[in-house]
Order: sequence, then C-alpha cells, then structure tokens
Amino acid sequence: MIIAILLFIFVAVLVSAFGYRYYVRPSRLLDQLARTTSETLPKPIEPRAPKQDFSLARLLEPIGNLMPVSPADASIAKRELSGAGFRKASAVPIYYGIKITLAIVLVVVALLVRNKLDGGMLRLILPVAAAGVGFFGPAFGLGYLTRRRHEKIRFSLPDVLDLLVICTEAGCGLDQAIVNVSRELQTVHPPICEELALVNMEMMAGKSRAEALRNFAKRTGEEEVKKLVGILIQTDRFGTSVAEALRTQSDFLRVRRRQQAEERAGKVGVKLVFPIFFFCLPSMMVVTAGPGLLQVFTQLMPAIRGLG
Repeated sequence: MIIAILLFIFVAVLVSAFGYRYYVRPSRLLDQLARTTSETLPKPIEPRAPKQDFSLARLLEPIGNLMPVSPADASIAKRELSGAGFRKASAVPIYYGIKITLAIVLVVVALLVRNKLDGGMLRLILPVAAAGVGFFGPAFGLGYLTRRRHEKIRFSLPDVLDLLVICTEAGCGLDQAIVNVSRELQTVHPPICEELALVNMEMMAGKSRAEALRNFAKRTGEEEVKKLVGILIQTDRFGTSVAEALRTQSDFLRVRRRQQAEERAGKVGVKLVFPIFFFCLPSMMVVTAGPGLLQVFTQLMPAIRGLG
C-alpha cells in the first residue's frame, strides 16, 4: 500500500511538472508577448496589506535554524548555493531544513518497510542508510544544479561577448555595455545576465570595476568566466582596445566549443563498444546461431547417442 501511494504521488508530480513546463508556461509567455505597451497603462500605486507567505520554504527555514552549523560550514554552503543561483539570506537555513526533513521522511519510510523484510542485518542497515541518503542527497542535487548553471553560463558567453563588442564599438563604455547586455539577453540567457546585473550593482555601490569583476568570477566559478575577467581587467589597466580583446575571446570560445563537439563525436565509436558487446551481440547470436544450435541438439545429439 505504501509503495502504491508513493508511486501515485510520483506519477502525479511528474505529470503536473510536465504539463506546467510544456503547456501552462508557454501559454503564459505567449499571452505576455501578445500584450502591447498601449494596453498596459500606468495605474496609481495603492497600499496593499503585506502578503502572507505560507510556502514550503517558509516551513523549512525554522527547521534548518534548529541545526547547529559552524560558520565555516555555513560559509561553504552559502558559496555552493550562490554558485547554483540561490542568494537569499534564507537559502542556507532552507537548505539544511530540506536535508533534515528528507532524512526524517526517509527514516520513517524505512521503518515502515523494514517490518516486511526477513534479514536481521538488513533491517538494521536500512534506517541508517535512509538517513544518510536523506541528509547527503540534497548535496548531490545541489552539485547537479551548480554544474547545469555553469554549463548555461559557458554556452552563453559567446553571445554575451558578441553583444559586448557591438556595444563597445558603438561608443558605449564597458559599464554601460554590461548594463545593456544584462537587459537585452535577459530572456535568452538569464543566469549570466543575472550575474552581470550584480556586477553593475556592485559598481554602483562603490566597488571598483576590477573588484566587481573578480567577484563575478568567484561567484560563478567557471574557468571561461575567469579568463574573461582577467582579459577585461588587463585591458582596463593597460588601456588597450576592449572590443578587439572581446572579439578574440569570442572567436576562441566558439572554436573551442566546436573542438569539444568534435572530440565528443570522436568518442562515440569507443563508447558504443560496450553496449554493442553486452546488448546487441547476444541478441544477434541468438537470432543467427539459435536455429542451428536447435537442430544440433534435436537431431545430431540423438544420432550420436544411438551410435554409441
């Protein structure tokens, strides 16, 4: 019964997520694009009562605050969450709240399931393993989100550099070019535009351009971003052409992406050896040699026994 309930919840969540992503969300985007600026008239701002937030994050934050965490561990978790795009002040408590809640839920499920098991050692190991998976599992999910965000930033860099070249050649300074890029590419490449907007906000807050760019490279943790930041700092320090440096870096990134694609294509033949050997070859042997072996066992073997 528990397995059936969990399977039903999983299928319901999967169908809801699929419907929202491929049906509800595109319709909302089309409705937003269909509106014209003439239809959106400015309205007077009226004071509204503070909205009560009863979201899941609000429930998980107090649970995460109950866990004693050292400042070093909190700093590491904050840096990892920032790399995945979570920068709110409540991100660290919510993260630990997710770990605690998931561990408790899996332990309860393991205690309910272990009564149906026969092995004594397995009944002892199952709750401990469930607690470990629940507590350390979100770290693997966070690592996956961080890697995916880094990949999006890396793939969007050539387009960002091209637009930066256009803005700088049109007469804009580097600061204004960063503002234009963060505004124009928001719908296409939101992760890197968010980072560029933070760079602009730090410079407006009083930080130097070099410090804001270094913080940009530190937040993302992407190697290509670090190279780009180094180039921008050097061109700003020595007064060389920013547009030429950005164009060279953009061409380099596109060539490297093409080389990586060719490298992956070259590895396909080697990677296909194991699936072919373990899955395709046995099926081919059954189809080709199966009838002959059946004839051997049904006709030849009885004849040999008769001769003996």
